[in-house]
Amino acid sequence: MKNIAIFASGAGSNAQKIIDHFRGSSLAKVTLILSNKAEAGIFKIAEREQIPAILIDKEQFFRGDTYIKLLEEAKTDLVVLAGFLWKVPANLVTAFPNRIINIHPALLPKFGGKGMYGHFVHEAVLAAGEKESGITIHYVNEKYDDGGVILQEKCIITEEDTPESLARKVQVLEHKWFPLIVERLLTQ
Repeated sequence: MKNIAIFASGAGSNAQKIIDHFRGSSLAKVTLILSNKAEAGIFKIAEREQIPAILIDKEQFFRGDTYIKLLEEAKTDLVVLAGFLWKVPANLVTAFPNRIINIHPALLPKFGGKGMYGHFVHEAVLAAGEKESGITIHYVNEKYDDGGVILQEKCIITEEDTPESLARKVQVLEHKWFPLIVERLLTQ
């Protein structure tokens, strides 16, 4: 049985889809949830799903190996960033080479980097006059949204689209593809 740790900063809809995907699975399960925001909806999901959840201490996250040890003790096979807004420190990336993945709500390398998350991404995509957007699932390295691409899926942008309607289109892709890619990576 493979162990998945999910880092999230928000409501946790992608985390929930991954939890649901592996419910009853003999391949893997979500064994740990970590968040940098005490009020994040992911904590309600963790409680409901009876998954241990930890509030990340910023100082310890960026200076030291507290969370590396925690993930190693939990026998973590894959770290999944599902709406996690902090850049992962180099020592954590080094400790889990090609075992940390992220999902970004645009077609990288466009519309990535610091501050490019959620509605900021969708507003930028529309302001640039793009004809399509989508998702990028990628490996995490020491830079924002820079690791090797695992999968990109696209959606069409219409003239009627708003940041909110584009967010809904992108979220459909996220919910469909993220659990499948997590499963694929765990079976390689």
